[in-house]
Amino acid sequence: MRTGERTVRLRPPKNTLDPRAVGWWRAQWLLLTAVPVAVLAVLGALIGPARFWLLLPAAVLAVLGVGCAVLFPLWWFRTHRWEVTDQAVYVRTGVLRQEWRIAPMSRIQTVDTVRGPLEQLYRLATVTVTTASARGAVRIEGLSHELAAELAERLTRITQDTPGDAT
Repeated sequence: MRTGERTVRLRPPKNTLDPRAVGWWRAQWLLLTAVPVAVLAVLGALIGPARFWLLLPAAVLAVLGVGCAVLFPLWWFRTHRWEVTDQAVYVRTGVLRQEWRIAPMSRIQTVDTVRGPLEQLYRLATVTVTTASARGAVRIEGLSHELAAELAERLTRITQDTPGDAT
């Protein structure tokens, strides 16, 4: 991919996420699991004739949810990478189906920092880089909120100094 006289090459990004992202992902899994488990458990407690058929899937779902909460976040942490250079933003996500995204600086339109309630609890943030691409924004999740603020400021500064791409 060419941007002016510079070439942007697909290469592995070098930065890992903040280790607290593992806890954040675990909390998301557990909350996602807790809602249907709680509904099934309450219904099982209230409907005597269907108790076994409601509590059994609740128990299975709880075990699977806890197992996923333990294993998947560690796996994701090992595979998610990001990097920002003067030429582009590189992001690699995914485990079984990996997605590599490159956003050349000349194509960046906006840079946003988002902190949802769980992210705030874990002192994390997400940087969203919106480009002129039909594929949508490039997201770097699981950054410390301090690093996310510095990164957003750096990206804003770099993109202001980068001439737009005419292609």
